[in-house]
Amino acid sequence: MGSDSDLPFLEPAIKVLEGFNLQVETRVLSAHRTPLKMVSFAREAEGKGLKVIIAGAGGSAHLPGMVASLTSLPVIGVPIQSKCLKGIDSLYSIVQMPAGIPVATVAINGGLNAGLLAAQILSTIQPELKIKISQYRKELHNQVIHKDKKLIELGASKYLEEM
Repeated sequence: MGSDSDLPFLEPAIKVLEGFNLQVETRVLSAHRTPLKMVSFAREAEGKGLKVIIAGAGGSAHLPGMVASLTSLPVIGVPIQSKCLKGIDSLYSIVQMPAGIPVATVAINGGLNAGLLAAQILSTIQPELKIKISQYRKELHNQVIHKDKKLIELGASKYLEEM
């Protein structure tokens, strides 16, 4: 991540990946404040055994694109909401990559989906992850079924009171 202030938005990615028993390396590497450290990390990532990189950044949000330019590993960019422009600047910065240097981009503050996408990418080489991802989605399904049943039983007003 570009700053430690990005960590709360990336924590859902960390939690879901750890929930799938995947190793996670979490770093603060700024494309602007520690560019040489960022370059070293990106160039050495594959040699260290990393398979996917999730890079979150706000504001000018150059970290995901710069990392992607230095490695052939898949990079998932997470635009972080900034104080001004509500993260739209970060989203545009990450999503508008030049041809040949892709960054898979999730929603603003979309750490959870970044983690899930990383797990799906890893499931192509770790088939047991497909089962865990299917179980995760089944849990989501069951949660919605439960909420629907509760809404039908209580009605909208009482349901909202209990939220």
